[in-house]
Amino acid sequence: MAFRCSVCGKQPTAGRTYVYRGIAVKKGGIGLKVTGKNKRRFMPNIKKVRTRTSQGGVKTLKVCTRCIKSGRIQKA
Repeated sequence: MAFRCSVCGKQPTAGRTYVYRGIAVKKGGIGLKVTGKNKRRFMPNIKKVRTRTSQGGVKTLKVCTRCIKSGRIQKA
């Protein structure tokens, strides 16, 4: 099973981290220059939660904390 919220479908997204050098123009410098770019992943905050199903049973789902807080699931 993928690293994904089973309620809203939230999953990891791609991004970058930038490394700068120099002094900003606002502070009297010549400006910031990018000296490095690295790929990274923004991971959703996913937890395993025991939830109630529509038939009255209990099932364990991987759910993001935003869905837990907003009440989209009913805890067992």
